[in-house]
Amino acid sequence: MQIKVLGPGCARCKKLLSLVEDAVKELNRSDEVIYVTDMAEIAMAGVMRTPALVVDGQVKVSGRVPKLEEIKELLSAAK
Repeated sequence: MQIKVLGPGCARCKKLLSLVEDAVKELNRSDEVIYVTDMAEIAMAGVMRTPALVVDGQVKVSGRVPKLEEIKELLSAAK
């Protein structure tokens, strides 16, 4: 599974990155989490508001930082 956190490096983006990494660990997954800060790549993903969570090419969350439990549910559903 490919997991990306998209954002320009703001505090909310870093918070989402941390939560996603925590969720991956808690779910005992070995997926790599990629942090994308390039605005051109973010725009190409169709994201207008950051931070965003993209799983296997699909934008799951945009413009907010979800709670850890929601992230875990999204990752579990994307198996």
